[in-house]
Amino acid sequence: MSYLNDSDWVADWLAGKPQAVRLITNLSEENVAISLITFGEIYEGIYYGRDPREAEVGFKKFLREVEVLPLNRAIMRDFARIRGELRRSGQLIGDPDLLIAATALHHNLTLVTRNVKDFQRTPKLKLYQVGVN
Repeated sequence: MSYLNDSDWVADWLAGKPQAVRLITNLSEENVAISLITFGEIYEGIYYGRDPREAEVGFKKFLREVEVLPLNRAIMRDFARIRGELRRSGQLIGDPDLLIAATALHHNLTLVTRNVKDFQRTPKLKLYQVGVN
């Protein structure tokens, strides 16, 4: 596994946005995963979207190609350390994003996200930036 997809790219893939479909398809050759947090965020969108049944079918298709990484005690310790560092420096970001970042760090994965502004605050987190990598 090399990449952890953030919820923004997964949602765009599910919406059929060409850039997201190309990117995730290309990265899947190197193995990709999502965090359990992204799994939950996508399901929220499914449940409260226009066509939950169709959206869930699409997400289940997506899940056949990626691994869903659970949270564990080591990830939660990383989360606590990162959150404390960011709080101390006045740079705190939302807990769901911090949990995704801690998952990427724990598994030594590059995070694929458009939310570079927030995630770049996380020390040692590798970010995949479209057009740069």
